Amino acid sequence: MTIQEASDRYQIPMNILKEYESWGLCRAVKKVMGAWQYDDEDLERLSLIMTLHDIGFTTEEVETYMRLTLEQKGGERECLRMLNRKREFTLDELHFRERQLQRLDYLRHEIQKTQERKE
Repeated sequence: MTIQEASDRYQIPMNILKEYESWGLCRAVKKVMGAWQYDDEDLERLSLIMTLHDIGFTTEEVETYMRLTLEQKGGERECLRMLNRKREFTLDELHFRERQLQRLDYLRHEIQKTQERKE
């Protein structure tokens, strides 16, 4: 399957496919008449790359993670550390947003209370 076919069939943005190719992680990808050819293993890796982007990994983090998945020793442990750090960061963001909502709700409540007194 060519890069365009992979992009069209699986809705993978071209920039992600080009990132994947530039990282040199495509063991099974072959160039046929100048065009990359993807197989099922590549598509599985690309699915993981899409997931990592979706959960907020930067391009550099995705590349590091993908390289770690290919390591024989310690790769999984470091991948887990990366996922745990991202989870902690996301929870911190979530808690920050919850505090913002509480403050917004307090201000809305105060305005509503003032309006009710005027009526």
